[in-house]
Amino acid sequence: MQVSVIITCHNYARFLSRAIRSAINQTLDKKEYEIIIVDDASTDETPQVMKTYSGRIKPLTLKKNLGLAAARNEGIKSALGRFVVNLDADDYMDENLLFTESLFLNLNPSWDAVSCDYYLVDENEQHIGRISGAEKPIACGVMFRTDLLLGIGLYDVNFKMREEEDLRIRFEKNYKIRNIELPLYRYRKHENNMTSNKEGMEEYQKILKTKHEV
Repeated sequence: MQVSVIITCHNYARFLSRAIRSAINQTLDKKEYEIIIVDDASTDETPQVMKTYSGRIKPLTLKKNLGLAAARNEGIKSALGRFVVNLDADDYMDENLLFTESLFLNLNPSWDAVSCDYYLVDENEQHIGRISGAEKPIACGVMFRTDLLLGIGLYDVNFKMREEEDLRIRFEKNYKIRNIELPLYRYRKHENNMTSNKEGMEEYQKILKTKHEV
C-alpha cells in the first residue's frame, strides 16, 4: 500500500461525494492506495453518502464529535499506506495528485513530505485563482511519510483551529516539506469554511504563538 487518503467529515454531506469521487478517480493504480473516511459524528446525511461508496472506501465512524485534529489522527492511525495525504470533505483533488506526489517521494528518499500548488474554487467549482503551496500552505494536498507523522505525535487535539499550522511547525523542526509547482489540489471557498470564523482563528493564533513562542 503506497498511499492512504484521509477524508474527515462533519456535516459536509453536500460536498462529500465530490471529494470521494476525486479520490476514487486517481491515475495511481487502485491497488496502491486506500480511501479512509472519518465521520466525526455528523448529524446530516454523511452516513448515507458513505454507504453509497461501500466497498470502495474504508469507513470510520466516531460516536461523538472530537474535532478535526482528533478525527485526522484516527484516520492516520488506521492508515496502511507508507504515505498519507489529507483531503477535506469540501475540497477535491486533481486526478494526478496521488501519482505525482508519491512518485516524488519514492524517487527522492531525502524528501520528508511534499505539497503542491492549488486552485481556489467557488461553490460551483469555478476557478478563482491559483495559489502557491509554498507561499500559502494549507493542511490538505500535502503527502507525508506516515512514520514521520506518527513520530512527532500527529495533530495536537487541543487545537480546534490552526491545527495544521501547529503540525507544520513541529514537523519542520526536523523535516522538510518540498513543494511541487503544479496545481493539483482544489480548495473550495464557501461561507462555512472554518477559516471564515475570524474570532476563532484569532484565538488559536494566540495559542499557537504562546506554544511556539513565535
